[in-house]
Formats: sequence, structure tokens, C-alpha cells
Amino acid sequence: MNVDRMRQIDFWAGVPLAFLMTLYWRIRCFFSPPVPSAAKNILFIELSEMGSAVIADAALKRAGALFPDARVYFLIFAKNRPSLDIMGTIPRENMLTIRVDNLVTLVVDTLRMIRTMRSLDLMAAIDMEMFSRFSALLTFLSGAPKRVGFHRFHTEGLYRGELLTHRVGYNPHQHIAKSFMALVHALTEPEGTTPHGKAAFSDEDVRLAPVAPSPEALDAFKARLFQAYPVLKDVKRWVILNPNSSELMPLRRWPYDRYTEVARRLLEDESLAIIVTGVASEKAEAQILVDATGSDRACNLAGFTRMEDLIPLYALSQAMVTNDSGPAHFAAPVGLPTLVLFGPETPALYGALNEKAEFLTARLACSPCVSAMNHRSTACTDPACMRAITVEQVLDAVRRLLG
Repeated sequence: MNVDRMRQIDFWAGVPLAFLMTLYWRIRCFFSPPVPSAAKNILFIELSEMGSAVIADAALKRAGALFPDARVYFLIFAKNRPSLDIMGTIPRENMLTIRVDNLVTLVVDTLRMIRTMRSLDLMAAIDMEMFSRFSALLTFLSGAPKRVGFHRFHTEGLYRGELLTHRVGYNPHQHIAKSFMALVHALTEPEGTTPHGKAAFSDEDVRLAPVAPSPEALDAFKARLFQAYPVLKDVKRWVILNPNSSELMPLRRWPYDRYTEVARRLLEDESLAIIVTGVASEKAEAQILVDATGSDRACNLAGFTRMEDLIPLYALSQAMVTNDSGPAHFAAPVGLPTLVLFGPETPALYGALNEKAEFLTARLACSPCVSAMNHRSTACTDPACMRAITVEQVLDAVRRLLG
């Protein structure tokens, strides 16, 4: 199911359902006020962004530290579930998924998940989505007596009912990792605090724990990689190019011909190889880039690498250039020097939590044009903000990252 269809469903079905659930909850509370619960487990709901599963890791760990007796669960769209394996904080058996292949699977899995959530002995459900009615409804229907999420308060638009018990004001001026921490902190504050999330968080609080591949995983990946691409065995330095972006925001893509030019220019250094990454559906497009370089030191790994291969690949590489997308965040705990190209969004909010990352953005007057306040949808059809980033800027940054 494409993103626009999901947004339509979220609006046309989500708004009336949120209103009806709010009305139901108020009537129920009037006749039967909520009573304290002995439940202790915590559910996080973050459905649509793979990178957010990494950004949220410090918040997940903070929840485990504050509530050591709780089991922590995570609900995510099935296609994004592998992103939880990057940090490994959530055990596989505690990962819950909903398929969104089509409307039928969405409805069937949602009903199944409501039943599952209500069996988990939940003390709290934390909605990490920003103003999604679907996630708000799931949070309410989870049965958790404490329901935490971002609330609009006096912000116009983006109505999603009055279903939260712990309402946190969304702060568009701080990194989203700190906003996620505020959601967890809300559970420690007195009931009725308005707004919840009255705490300060430092960069150290949201720093990712370092991740490294096991020697066995590294050796297995190298064996498979060198068999398929023997040229990489003889080249000292690898630079990854990730010219793709998620379907949520195709405007994030830097022009493909500029990635090609960057690859050509970098390959003038004979000690260097270029690796183009992507999913299987992007393999043909990646091959066009590789062929255009005219070099056997350009390798198309689109569709070759699985999620479990990314940590070994990043550990073996020297740098990466990527649009603002999942790989920037997946590489962060490895500490891979990464250049991230921003346009419709801003690194101030969504920059990878990587001390070795650099961010390039043109800072046009219209940018960033995507935010939680507009449901991450923009009227822009011409991403001048991405075209304003030049090949020379990218090359200078990559050479700096390579030392």
C-alpha cells in the first residue's frame, strides 16, 4: 500500500474513529472512573520510519532502566521490523508487527494486534508517531491504563482525539531523540502534569551504544562478498553511495547523475572502490550508475546485502554518502564516517546520532518544508533544495571524511 493511500485512510477513517473513541472514553470515565492497575509492561508504537527505530534506542533503554521489572515490546510495520535488529535492544519475541501490503492485511493484522496487545499485561503504551490517528487509536485500544504520546494542545490541525493520559508537547526545536526521551520521562511525572515531558536531556543522554559485528559474522560476510565481488579484496578503501530514499519522501533524493559524477571522480583514486547499496527493487537503477562509471571498482550491492549484513559492511567501509534515509541511522552505531544530504527535512531534528557524520543542506528559505505539523507531506514537486547541493561540496566533504 502506497504512502498517499495510507495518509488518506489515516484522515478519512482516523478522524471520525478518534472522535468516536474519545466520546466513548469520556462516557465510560464518567460512569466508571479508571482504577489503578498492577500491570507492569511497556509497549512502544513506532510504525513507519526505519531510522526512528535506531534514533529511539536511548529511549527504549531508559524505559528498561526506569522500570526494570517491565518487559518492553515494540510495534512496527512488518516491512520495517528488521530495523530493530540493528541495535538489538528489543528481543525478537517482543517485536509485534502489522502488515500493510494492502487494505485487507492492514485490517486483519490490526484486529489481531489489538487482541495481542490486550494480552500483554501493559502498564503503558507509548505512541512515538507524530500525530498519526492510526497509532493513537492503537495506543488507546492496547488496553494500557497509561497512554503517552505527542499532543497538539493549541496547535491547529492534525486532530487525533483526546485518547492520551500523558500528553507531551511536541518540540520542533530539538532533536527527535530527545522528544522520544521525553515520552518515557512522562511516565515518572505526576498524573495531570500539563504538558508532560518537563525534563532536559543532553546529547550524551541520547548517544547510541556502539555496535560492532561479531568476528564470525564479519568473516562470513567477507567470504560471501569477496566471492561475488573479488575486486573488493584488492582495494584498500570502500566508499558507500546510497542514492535512494524511502517511499515516504522521494523528494529527499539527490539527483542520480550527481551521484554518478561523485563516483567517477572518487574512482580516480585507484586505492578506492565504490559500493552502491539499495534494496532488490533498486538493483537495475543502481546498475546504471555503476555502468556509467566505466570502472570495475564500482560494485552494485543493491539487493545483495540483507539487513544483517549492514553492520559488517559499514565496519569494513571507510565512508558513506547517503540521502536522508535509514542507512544514515543504521551506520551511526558503527561510527562510519557518513555524509548525509538534507533538503525537505532538517538535521537539527533528524540528523543521524553519529559523531562522525556530517550534514549538507542548502538552507533555502522554503526548507525544511516537511514536519510533524503537516503530516510530513509537502506541496513541493520540485526539490530545488536537493539540486542546490553541488558535486564539489559532496566531494570536499567525502575527502575530509576519508582524512
